[in-house]
Amino acid sequence: MAITKRLLSGNEAMALGAYHAGVSVATAYPGTPSTEILENLAKMEGIYVEWSTNEKVAMEVALGASYAGVRALVSMKHVGLNVAADPFFAASVTGVRGGLVVICCDDPGMHSSQNEQDNRHYARFAKVPILEPSDSQEAYNIMEWAFKMSEEFDTPVLFRSTTRISHCKTVANVKEAADIKRKQPRFIRDPYKFVMVPSNARPRHPLMEERIQKLSSYMEAFPLNEMILGDRSIGIISAGAAYQYAREVFHNASFLKLVTTYPLPKKLIKRFASEVARVVVIEELDPFLEDIIKIMGIQVIGKELVPIVGELNPQILEERAINAGLLPQPQQMSQSTKKVERALPLRPPLLCPGCPHAATSYALRRLGFYHVEPHDEQASEKRAMARQKRQGIIVTSDIGCYTLAVYPPLLALDTCACMGASIGQAHGLEKAGVTNKIVSVIGDSTFLHSGITSLVDVVYNKGHGTVIILDNNTTAMTGHQGHPGTGISARGEETRKVIMEDLVRGTGVRDVSVVNAFDLPLIEATIKRCVETDEPSVIIVRGPCPLRVRMKGKPLVVDLEQCDKCFNCLRVGCAAITKDGDKITIDTALCVGDRCSLCLQVCHRQAFKVSER
Repeated sequence: MAITKRLLSGNEAMALGAYHAGVSVATAYPGTPSTEILENLAKMEGIYVEWSTNEKVAMEVALGASYAGVRALVSMKHVGLNVAADPFFAASVTGVRGGLVVICCDDPGMHSSQNEQDNRHYARFAKVPILEPSDSQEAYNIMEWAFKMSEEFDTPVLFRSTTRISHCKTVANVKEAADIKRKQPRFIRDPYKFVMVPSNARPRHPLMEERIQKLSSYMEAFPLNEMILGDRSIGIISAGAAYQYAREVFHNASFLKLVTTYPLPKKLIKRFASEVARVVVIEELDPFLEDIIKIMGIQVIGKELVPIVGELNPQILEERAINAGLLPQPQQMSQSTKKVERALPLRPPLLCPGCPHAATSYALRRLGFYHVEPHDEQASEKRAMARQKRQGIIVTSDIGCYTLAVYPPLLALDTCACMGASIGQAHGLEKAGVTNKIVSVIGDSTFLHSGITSLVDVVYNKGHGTVIILDNNTTAMTGHQGHPGTGISARGEETRKVIMEDLVRGTGVRDVSVVNAFDLPLIEATIKRCVETDEPSVIIVRGPCPLRVRMKGKPLVVDLEQCDKCFNCLRVGCAAITKDGDKITIDTALCVGDRCSLCLQVCHRQAFKVSER
C-alpha cells in the first residue's frame, strides 16, 4: 500500500480516514468547528453525503444506513449532540450492523458557541466508547479503529474532537485510496434487536453493561494509547489537544497519552502511576479523567492546576505550573507572546456591510424593546399612559448571523438560547401573560432545522405571535452550506427546493408576508401590522447574503454639506460607515452600494447619495 504525506486539518483527516475506512453514508448539520468534515466528504466519489435538516435527523439517517449493514458516519458540533441525543441513546440500545461513528466537535473557549459543554460525559451516559485524536495523523488513523470497534462490539462509537484539533493542520501519512472496500447494503430483519418495545428493550440493557465491560478489557491493549517514560518525578496523563499543550510545557516529563478516554484502560493507568512519583491530569473543561482516576484510588493533581473554564493553551498551563511549583521559571518566549496578544486591537462583532438582516434589526430597534414598568393600581392616569408608551416589542432571537444584532449599536434582541428556540420562547412569554407585543426572529436554515415544530405548536395552541424568518438563502454563519430551502445539495448539485412560504402556510398560518430585506419602510410597516393581529403571522424577509452573492450596486457617497451630524446612520451598525472626527465617511471597499441603501433610508437629510461614477 502506497503511503503519501499530506498537510491536513483534523477535520480533513477525519473525512479522509472515514473514506479510506469504507464509509458509505455520511450525514451532518453544519456547525463550527465540525463543518469541514462533511464538506470534504462531499468531494469524494462513491458515497452518499447529505446536509440533514438537523442533527437528530442526521443521526437517524446514519443509524438507518448502519442497520443496512454499511459503514455510516454522522458529524456535528457539541451542542448538536443535544439535538441528536434521543436517537444517539437509542443507537446505544439497539446496537448497529455496519460500523456507526458519531463525530462530535467540542468548542472549549466558545469560539462560536453558546456554551462549552464537555461531551465526554455523553459517552459514559450512553455507555458507548469514546476515542480522541491529538493531531491529524491520529484523526486519520483512529477512524479505521473506530469503525472496527463499532462492528466488533455492536455499538456506536463517539469520536471526539475539539476546535484546535479540528482546525489545526499537521502533516499526516495517509494511504492511497485504491483498495477501498465498501459493504453491500442488506437489511436483515431482527425485531428483537431493532424494535425497542419494552419487552425487547429490557434484554438489551444487560447486553450494554456486558459490552462496556468487554470494552474496558479491550482498551487495555489498544495500541494507540502510548506510555512515554522520561523524567519520572512527574507523570502526566492527558489526551487530545491538552496532550499537545502538556508536551510543549513539560519537556522532559513522563506521559500517558490516551486515545481511548472512555472506558479508561485502568490497568494501564495504574501501571503508569506506579512508574512516576507524582501524577498530573491535564485536560480541558471538566475533570472527566481526573474523577475516574481518583475513584481508582490514585492521587492526582488536576483541576487545582488546570482551569475548568475556557480553552487551554501552553501559556495558561505554563503559568499555572510555575505557580504550583511544577516548573521553575517562566520562559522569555511566553512573555513576548503575551505582549503580542496585548497589542492586538479589539474588534466588535458586527453584521457584514450589505447584510440583509440589518434593516429588520434596525426596524426592531426602532420599534423598541423597553421593559414594562411594574403595574401600580394607584398610579394616575397620566402615569399609566406613560407606562403604555414604554411597552415596546420583545424580540426573541435564534442562533445565526442575525444574533449579532444583540450588540451595539443595534441592540435589537432580548433572548437567544439554542437552535430553534426563538418561536417557542415567544409563545411561552405570550402564554405566561406578558402584555408586550412579541416577535420571534429565526433564520431560514434554522427554521428548517427545528423551528417548524414550534410554529406548528403556536398554530395548534392558538398563539398570536409574529415570526420573522430572515431568509438569506444559505446557512451563512457556518460557511454557506445548502439546506432544503436553497435547492442545493451537499455536493453543490441542484435538487428540489422547499418553498418557505408554502411550508409556512402548510402549518396553518394564514397571515404570511414576503418582503424585500432592504425595504426598511415596508419591513417596519409589516411588523407593525402583524403584531396587532389576533392570529399567528409570519414575515419572510428575503435578501441574499453579500458574502455569497458578491455583487455591488452603484457606489454611495456622503454629501457633507447636507449632513447635520446627527449620526443616525451609525445606528444601523454598518461596518462600511465610520465617523472621522465629526465627518461621516463610507469605506467603498466594504460598501455594496445601492444594493443595500439602508443608510439612504435612515438619513433624514438625504446626505447619502448614489454616485453615477
